[in-house]
Amino acid sequence: MLMNDYILTLSCPDRTGIVHNVSGWLLEQNGNIVEAQQFGDAATNRFFLRIQFSLPEKQDVNALQTSFAPIAEKFSMDANIYDAQRKARLLILVSRQGHCLNDLLFRAHSGQLPVEIAAVASNHTDHAGLASSYGIPFHHLPVTPETRPQQEQQIIDLARDLKIDLVVLARYMQILSTNLCQSLSGRAINIHHSFLPSFKGARPYHQAHARGVKIIGATAHYVTADLDEGPIIEQDVEHVTHAVSPAELTQIGSDVESLVLARAVRAHVEHRILLNDQRTVVFR
Repeated sequence: MLMNDYILTLSCPDRTGIVHNVSGWLLEQNGNIVEAQQFGDAATNRFFLRIQFSLPEKQDVNALQTSFAPIAEKFSMDANIYDAQRKARLLILVSRQGHCLNDLLFRAHSGQLPVEIAAVASNHTDHAGLASSYGIPFHHLPVTPETRPQQEQQIIDLARDLKIDLVVLARYMQILSTNLCQSLSGRAINIHHSFLPSFKGARPYHQAHARGVKIIGATAHYVTADLDEGPIIEQDVEHVTHAVSPAELTQIGSDVESLVLARAVRAHVEHRILLNDQRTVVFR
């Protein structure tokens, strides 16, 4: 990736001339297309496009957005331009299960995931030491039913003050209020311990064991006010047999959860996800 790389994403009603006009604008900017992916959804009659392009010199993103605005208006586009070099700033929320947090911290620290983890926040103190070992600020935000509004306001304030691009619920075992969901709309990802809908609540892998399941999986989705019903970003499964114990199911499930969440975070921060009503278009 070059220092002058940018990413253009757009969605709009599907009609002729979209790619021609976008390509013409890129030519006017002396832009070189590095990667391009598109999708036309016949069911919704919408067109989706992601282009990574390079320019001869560094440009201001806002100036590029302004330059592209006439085309966006012409085709009724929801269009955005991003600096491909800028790392997204993450706030990770976690409770007592730390496998997803540990995985994200390592991937960010080792450069496998192009993000900057600005802080970790939790309603427990279990993982304060883990965050500290990576030099990441840790915020203990205890919560009770009576203090939930105040605690959630602390999360909102953290996201604002730290200029957070994405909030990641890395097994954060609290149900978010409608107010918090709306505040984080489009920039909060949750990892769910199965395909949706499935075994909800506590001890999901013990429930799965009791039902004799043959596959287990995980789902990463955007957070909405409808519990565990937000647009799905990523899913994966592992096959299991009758011989696998609940403890082994939990370990296998933890591995799948970590991998699925990391993939979803990467897709979001690389601007590969476009919303298509209640679904997502995820460019690989």
